[in-house]
Amino acid sequence: MPVLNRLINIYSRKRLEQIADFANHGDTIQQKQLCANIQQAKDTVFGIDHSFASINTYGDFASRVPVVDYETFSPYIERMIKGEDNVVWPGHTKWFAKSSGTTNAKSKYIPVTEDILDKCHFQGGRDVTFVYTKQHESTSRLFGGKSLILGGSKKISSINSGSVEGDLSAIMISNTPLWLSLFKTPSPDIALLDKWEEKLEKITNYTMHQNVTSIVGVPSWFLILIKHILQVAGKENLHEIWPNLELFIHGGINFTPYREQYKALAPKGINFLETYNASEGFFALQDDPSQNGMLLMLDYGVFYEFVPLSELGNPFPKACTLSDVEMGVDYAMVISTNGGLWRYMLGDTIRFVSLNPHRIIISGRTKHYINAFGEELMIDNAEKALQKAVEATGAIIRDYTAAPVFMETKKQGCHQWLIEFEKAPDDIELFRVTLDKALQSVNSDYEAKRYKDITLGGPILTVARDGLFYDWMSSKGKLGGQNKVPRLSNNREYIDPLLKMNGK
Repeated sequence: MPVLNRLINIYSRKRLEQIADFANHGDTIQQKQLCANIQQAKDTVFGIDHSFASINTYGDFASRVPVVDYETFSPYIERMIKGEDNVVWPGHTKWFAKSSGTTNAKSKYIPVTEDILDKCHFQGGRDVTFVYTKQHESTSRLFGGKSLILGGSKKISSINSGSVEGDLSAIMISNTPLWLSLFKTPSPDIALLDKWEEKLEKITNYTMHQNVTSIVGVPSWFLILIKHILQVAGKENLHEIWPNLELFIHGGINFTPYREQYKALAPKGINFLETYNASEGFFALQDDPSQNGMLLMLDYGVFYEFVPLSELGNPFPKACTLSDVEMGVDYAMVISTNGGLWRYMLGDTIRFVSLNPHRIIISGRTKHYINAFGEELMIDNAEKALQKAVEATGAIIRDYTAAPVFMETKKQGCHQWLIEFEKAPDDIELFRVTLDKALQSVNSDYEAKRYKDITLGGPILTVARDGLFYDWMSSKGKLGGQNKVPRLSNNREYIDPLLKMNGK
């Protein structure tokens, strides 16, 4: 075992015991997080507005603080960006993670306090390291080389020169301790470049001759970087460039459509570790590669609540805590954090796949689904069905989006899928039919609506030209970072502009 791995395992032993304790005392740990956050924020503007000083129970908290979305909460954030202190969390907040979640022009600015940066985001990174090195303590050479981070950019706020906005990854890079920077690449001046094409070139030239042992980032954007590096280097696979590459830490989007591509690019074998790290907080990590789902991290200063999807239309949706969740139910996740977000609806939907300990999968987005005909199609359904179509036809998917085709007087409603293939299917009609049948197998509501084509017709499959989604993202200034292509929409706001760019 490498000396550094041995030292890390000694240092991490107590922490791993604390993580193991999540299974036995999860609800108690969560209640402590809530009480600590309320106590710390009781003298802030938000705490005074909601009488935090007299809150004694979760019931008090839930009755005084409504579940909110970004638009409702944003007046507090705007005051912080302008430089006001002690608004939703004690002290001054300088950093704001700019996040849209999709390609919408409107951006969200999530406050990143010192507490959430260290006790949540960076602690998540430390725990990932502890978990992985424990799993591979006799074989890993992770710390013999560098970790390649594909981050975003930052800039001074146009509202207040004392505030800085940018991707969460850029904020973390800017606040990385000096000693930890020794294990990361590229240098911050390259990692934080704003122009994607320039960053691509400089990262390639900077890293292709280094000893990279791990890569960290969003799978879709990293794939673009990897292919560019291979092209410049004139190599066929990643191990020809980085022979000691052993780990890809990924998150941001579903990894299933990309897994086989990464395996092919790393023929000596590579380990994958999924994380759930959003602008609002670090929430979960894959603690056991043999288990489906990610372990919900309970002691990062984040208090979780879960709203069943049936409650989302209510002005005062009922939420449950960790002790009351059930397996197999889709919940909208609500968080109260040491970043100053209070009963904030994150926008993601999750599903518990284990309750002891609590493991989750990300099943979709509260605003990204198709339910134009009562089919309640979520992203998790789409990803599973697409995987079956891929396996049946030998296809490789690069990007996709889907939307309803609405009923007309003489036209039946259906779904339209716009898919850009890395490798086109051998039989496009077989892909379409397999997709349709797979959607019926994973979603009973879709199956009911497809019965004899009475309510919903078979899907339309449109093949996107090469580079369509990249060009579309570029046209919106959304290249790189944590920007994502919206997979599903209940209207045609994304697919119609894409079809126009596609020439159809």
